[in-house]
Amino acid sequence: MVRPSKNQAVDLSQAVDLTAGIIERLSCPGDKQQAFLRDSKAPGLRVRVTANGAKSFVFEAKLDRRTIRRTIGDVRAWRIDAARAEAFRLRVAMDGGNDPRELARQQQEARAETAAQAKKDAITVGDAWKVYLQARKPNWGVRHYADHEKLAQEGGKIIKRGTRGTGQTKPGPLHPLLSMKLSDLTPDAVEAWSAQQGQERKTYGRLAWRCLKAFITWCSEEPDYKRIVDPEAAKTRKTRDAFGKAGKKKDVLLKEQLPAWFTAVKALPSPTLSAYLQTLLVIGARRGELLALKWADIDERWKSITIRDKVEGDRQIPLTPYVWHLISALPRVNQYVFASPVKEKAHLSDPNGGMTDACIAAGLEGLTLHGLRRSFKSLTEWLEIPAGVVAQIMGHKPSATAEKHYTVRPLDLLRVHHERIEAWMLEQAGIRFPSPEAATETASQTSQN
Repeated sequence: MVRPSKNQAVDLSQAVDLTAGIIERLSCPGDKQQAFLRDSKAPGLRVRVTANGAKSFVFEAKLDRRTIRRTIGDVRAWRIDAARAEAFRLRVAMDGGNDPRELARQQQEARAETAAQAKKDAITVGDAWKVYLQARKPNWGVRHYADHEKLAQEGGKIIKRGTRGTGQTKPGPLHPLLSMKLSDLTPDAVEAWSAQQGQERKTYGRLAWRCLKAFITWCSEEPDYKRIVDPEAAKTRKTRDAFGKAGKKKDVLLKEQLPAWFTAVKALPSPTLSAYLQTLLVIGARRGELLALKWADIDERWKSITIRDKVEGDRQIPLTPYVWHLISALPRVNQYVFASPVKEKAHLSDPNGGMTDACIAAGLEGLTLHGLRRSFKSLTEWLEIPAGVVAQIMGHKPSATAEKHYTVRPLDLLRVHHERIEAWMLEQAGIRFPSPEAATETASQTSQN
């Protein structure tokens, strides 16, 4: 048999036993964009050649009177026997009534779903925690956000204060969980974590546990995490028992303790710190709210203070006479009323040290900054001040329907009650400071004389 020359055209009208030589000689007729050469051994196998010379193996057959054509691959990448095997496989699929294209699409979707699930399974608690913090940041205050960061901190950072002599920070209680896969955050895993944290630092661990529960609840509502997180992971009895119940805080100033406390605080070497602590008690604010107070928040004309409130955004309270007496005596170092003595553009960073010193001097060890806020509320009960007035001054959420929807107290009405509270505290503390009424009466008598 005479071997055809390399330039001899291939007859496209006949099925042939495909060989490398035949495929090499195959060309597309000049009047067509593509042409097909059938294989005689594998039903449905074709070699497609285009006008620009590209060649590929394709499979073609009919299914439900429709022509199904599927590309197998480039002739340079596929061997002829491999292309035939693929054509036989596709033929078997079609004999079963299946469209190879649909099967390929389903397989691709299955692979994509498997890959996506594998990616989700690889998500760690730390990955989701970062997303959680960023998602919740607009709804949190600066301090609350910083507290969450601290709960998960790595530790080992060299700092000078607040390390109890170690010189470096400790890992946050949530840090051991961060490297764990989110799917592995099971009740057993949380119980093991809580057992360790409950032994090492029960109070801080209890706070971390509450934040962990909130985090898991958030994950259970997020599309990316809800299928891989166990919403009950942190709610078992063993976990709850590991931290125990939080004790009720009882650090409050009694009426008879006011003289000793005021005397000790007024004797502090820092006038700024002394004024801060006294103001904190007299207005019942949160410690961070008062630290962040700026001169721009004080209205001297209308005697009001605007507090940046974590509940309502901000609230206005009266600028009472004694508080104004304390504040007006402070130097205006920067924008903050209670300016830092060491940082040019900052407020006081940690008033706890001065508070502790004053309480030791007064024999009131254990009284905290937040205890001053509790003290404000408890001391007002001596005067039978309406609960709604106290809540509005302190920035508490209204508790009763009447308070929530119907009682709106203007600043001048709050002032009547607040100045009465302040005057009573000063009287109990033995501080001689004239009330506005007394000052007005004295001035009137002086003018008459």
